[in-house]
Amino acid sequence: MNPYLTDNERWAAVQARDSAADGQFYYSVRTTGVFCRPSCGARPALRENVAFHASIAAAQAAGFRPCKRCKPEQPPLAERHAAMVAQVCRLIDAAEVAPDLDALAAAGGMSRFHFHRVFKAQTGLTPKAYAAAARARRMQAGLAGEASVTEAIYAAGFNSSGRFYAATPGALGMTPSAWRAGGRGAQIRFAIAQCSLGAILVASTERGICCILLGDDPQALAHDLQDRFPQAELLGAQADYEQVVARVIAFVEAPQIGLDLPLDVRGTAFQQRVWQALREIPAGATVSYAELAARVGAPNGARAVAGACAANAIAVAIPCHRVVRNDGSLSGYRWGVERKATLLAREADADARTAGTHAPAEAVA
Repeated sequence: MNPYLTDNERWAAVQARDSAADGQFYYSVRTTGVFCRPSCGARPALRENVAFHASIAAAQAAGFRPCKRCKPEQPPLAERHAAMVAQVCRLIDAAEVAPDLDALAAAGGMSRFHFHRVFKAQTGLTPKAYAAAARARRMQAGLAGEASVTEAIYAAGFNSSGRFYAATPGALGMTPSAWRAGGRGAQIRFAIAQCSLGAILVASTERGICCILLGDDPQALAHDLQDRFPQAELLGAQADYEQVVARVIAFVEAPQIGLDLPLDVRGTAFQQRVWQALREIPAGATVSYAELAARVGAPNGARAVAGACAANAIAVAIPCHRVVRNDGSLSGYRWGVERKATLLAREADADARTAGTHAPAEAVA
């Protein structure tokens, strides 16, 4: 139902620059001879000079021309920005050498500053970070398909092997040859145990914990780890590693105590930003996907944030269970919605107990 049926309702929308009214009607200004969409940012006109039109054709038939600022004859600004960013992303993906900011801004038809701001708002990444992620994807594809690592270096857009190897640890988590061979030569220590949430697998590289997996079937968790690193040397049943597992289980049972073990976090630039933001959510608190997207600088990126949460392989320590729908209800969780509910209830209870111990004396007397 169109909520802008009367002229008073339409004028209120124009005064509020209500973008929700765009496409519902258009308004013209007699003194300037132009017509605009309701959200136009131009200086407000006097009410006596404004008329309303049901369509672009009706406004043009009345003798008005499109406003050069809000461009009512074109798609809405958000759609134009999204289309422009998608075009630039395709340009970056296809380029052997990442174009510089000036070239990208020119391709988008914007100034450097405006382009940088719009690109980051749409993707959650700066153009430079997106280009680095695109090069990382080419690097991974090249290692899988090229005849040698050297060929993959130049196919990915690196102009020297030094720059390639400097970027490799953050993008691959191991040497290029080891990554290409499915983790061959890398050692990953792991153990599977039981906790209140079911089976738990903890795995570590030399850098830190790389996986905390939860499930009902211990064998399925082992297969998951093997699928991630099919050629790595998986080392299990080591007595000294049981201490690490015990500390992780204690943390899973009581997340409020924290986990002071290093993590080996591997992902795209955007995923790592989301995961870092997740780690900043305190135990007992929750945020919506939209709120988390805003925190990482991608206010329109709720879906991308949800994808990053789903890609997280370090349960609880990177607390994607603390993200809920906008109405507070629970959404999907990689390790099961019931486990998510249990974790949130456990954290809420611990938070309430902590608040009770710090309550004023008269409140607990």
